[in-house]
Amino acid sequence: MTLARLSMLRTCALRRGYNRSFASAATGDLKKTSLYDFHVKNGGKMVEFAGWSMPVQYESLGVLASHHWTRQKASLFDVSHMLQTLWTGKDSAKFIESLVVADTKALPVGSSTLSLFTNENGGIIDDTVINKKTDSSFYVVSNAGCADKDLAHIRHHLKKFQDQGGDVEVKVLDQLSLVALQGPSAANVISSLTGQNLASFGFMNATKLDIKGIPVYISRCGYTGEDGFEISVPHEEATNLAQLFLNHPEVELAGLGARDSLRLEAGLCLYGHDISETTNPVEAGLTWTVGKRRRTEGGFLGADKILPLIGKAPARRRVGMIIQGAPAREGAEIFSVDESPIGVVTSGCPSPVLKKNIAMGYVANGFHKAETEVLVKVRNRMQKAVITKMPFVPANYHRTQ
Repeated sequence: MTLARLSMLRTCALRRGYNRSFASAATGDLKKTSLYDFHVKNGGKMVEFAGWSMPVQYESLGVLASHHWTRQKASLFDVSHMLQTLWTGKDSAKFIESLVVADTKALPVGSSTLSLFTNENGGIIDDTVINKKTDSSFYVVSNAGCADKDLAHIRHHLKKFQDQGGDVEVKVLDQLSLVALQGPSAANVISSLTGQNLASFGFMNATKLDIKGIPVYISRCGYTGEDGFEISVPHEEATNLAQLFLNHPEVELAGLGARDSLRLEAGLCLYGHDISETTNPVEAGLTWTVGKRRRTEGGFLGADKILPLIGKAPARRRVGMIIQGAPAREGAEIFSVDESPIGVVTSGCPSPVLKKNIAMGYVANGFHKAETEVLVKVRNRMQKAVITKMPFVPANYHRTQ
């Protein structure tokens, strides 16, 4: 499949990612989610992503229309390729805190937090969402592209922890699918199926729920900047649940194309591009993920490298940019107005909402302040750009009083 075969969004960062990471899913040993046949039946254009056959878009809506539908109503995404794990045992909090920067002790039961797996050098192995089910059990969702790496890392340290008498087990929840219902209509859609008012169910909280006889574990979160839910469901019920959602007039299916442009408008990082093992949380603008107690106590991998950086100016900083002219792709060089090299673009695409070209990247300290004018080299031409606060589009997460 070529970029030209995708509608308007041939200029989107996904297309940049599509050429690099995606390929036709017609052949090969690709893994399939439990919703694969459902996607094909509903006109999904299947591509390779992180070893999985996933829909990039659907016949019913192009990527642009899907993006706008998510911002205005609700879209259903299949994110079953992501790694779901359950951490249990009386020492589970102690073990998980040895690997991530979060303060899980301060996290209320039922609440979730975005956190980071870090390495000994202070780099980011992966970003992850941790939900505290009980004081001794955690539900963790990590990136599909990092699944093998994450599991090897976890199991390596798990064995050492258990050998020292630690009481913890980490189970891969490979019997469960995961879907994300995202958009301002998402709560009303779920309420219509459950009869429950979700007004008091706040952002980054999770609970068990029954949706028309289907048992699910539902978290109010997502990666679009909109209100929404990620719903863990048994494989055998995933298609039934997806169809229930799709039967609602305000729900459409959405794929990887819209997911990428939505997350960039929301100023959210894509692992392997905007953050990596060579990126530390401070320069990535993710210092807020390091819990207050953890800043004092440390105890996680790379703490000796990361903690001294907090409160100090890093050599480079992750920033947002609005760019004139052609959209900037990952790898495009960033220059000062006197054409001195100062950084690089890590993600970029046209913003369907702003109707401007947006990008994320790293620039040298001192060039990071909003409204700073810079240049970006695109197709060997210098184009004007301005540093911009993120998110590019205001978030609409559901906050309770």
